[in-house]
Amino acid sequence: MPSNTSTKLRKKRFWRFLTLMGPGLTTGAADDDPSGIATYSQTGAQFGYGQLWTALYMLPFMAAVQEACARIGLVTGKGIAAVVKEQYSKRVLYTVVSLVVIANTINIGADIGAMAEAAKLLIPVPFVVLTLAITAIILTLEIFTNYKTYSKILKWLALALLAYPITAFIVHQPWSTVLRATVVPHIEFNFAFLFIITGVLGTTISPYMFFWEASQEVEDQNEKNIDHVGKRIVSRNMIHRMRLDNNTGMIVSEITTWCILLVGATVLHQSGVKDVKTAADAAKALEPLVHSFPNAGFLSKLIFSVGIIGLGFLAVPVLSGSAAYAVSEAFNWNASLNYKPRKAVGFYGVITVATVIGLIINFVGIDPVKALVYAAVLNGVAAVPLLFLILKIARNEKIMGQHKSGPLSNSLLWITFIAMGAAAVAMFFTIGR
Repeated sequence: MPSNTSTKLRKKRFWRFLTLMGPGLTTGAADDDPSGIATYSQTGAQFGYGQLWTALYMLPFMAAVQEACARIGLVTGKGIAAVVKEQYSKRVLYTVVSLVVIANTINIGADIGAMAEAAKLLIPVPFVVLTLAITAIILTLEIFTNYKTYSKILKWLALALLAYPITAFIVHQPWSTVLRATVVPHIEFNFAFLFIITGVLGTTISPYMFFWEASQEVEDQNEKNIDHVGKRIVSRNMIHRMRLDNNTGMIVSEITTWCILLVGATVLHQSGVKDVKTAADAAKALEPLVHSFPNAGFLSKLIFSVGIIGLGFLAVPVLSGSAAYAVSEAFNWNASLNYKPRKAVGFYGVITVATVIGLIINFVGIDPVKALVYAAVLNGVAAVPLLFLILKIARNEKIMGQHKSGPLSNSLLWITFIAMGAAAVAMFFTIGR
């Protein structure tokens, strides 16, 4: 009897823990989107274990950045663009919004193209038809599905990431080499290495994540922390919940990142695949997962395709949604996934336009898989000025009050800004070398 009671108690605690998970977990899962999978796979294939260390060392910085963004949303009750509008000039505001919208729209296009390429591995349907169908499904779900329902869907889609950790641990690994490569940084001062590392940083610490998590904290808490006279209340428990959610999401994201890098290095690089050119190339990374089954090649493509498509459905709404929050906050439009379309025409209009432009990008002749890596590099460059602004806001006592950034948060944010800026500058400096 005591054992049965203990089991029930553990189950109750587990489900209670899951209910606490919200924007942080969704943001962390969306971070390993098709662009992330392609960039990490290409990194492992091209450089072997040479960039495994990035997953470990990015974790505290990624968590610090996202915690600052979530805290801004929770404390101010506003998204980042709305705070920028109140505190800075229109030039700064429009620059910030433009950076996010441009980077996100290109990322949307790359993700939609990758989803279509992945689907083509399973069904013989023209690329154009698949991109149109995928875009229509995404827009329908995002615009016409209730936010609470949709957020639950987003959480479950994160399970598609499990294929990579499972593969990483069933493949024979040179664990001493892997451990050393994970802990000891390896850097090469050439364009190819710096291009990819900028992409790794950009697809991990991405502009859309900053705006999405801040705005989703507002969505999640808007009705919970307002007292009877309309004053905003931010309790210690709310900050604790936010940090638990955020840190859980970022840890899950970086474990998955490490596993994708590891699988790319062990399965692709060591078998001679050093350039991931197609979805089929990327799918080969998962063949060890099903190697003992008949028709293992098809099964690996199936698992890869389901993962890419599922994570695309998770990531594209986050990309278009974060762009919509930024634009709507800049122009004082109603902005909430809880609103019906007729009450937030501008907000849903931005979502629609960004997604449709992303769709159109797929018809200009850019290879879908390479586009994912280029989108990641663009994010790595665009994130630098945005990080500086987030750092300034999060440490501002006038804006954040007693919840302003402390010494640890400030230090991590400064290091992130300097590291990403240095990577981007070094990449441009080594072009042609």
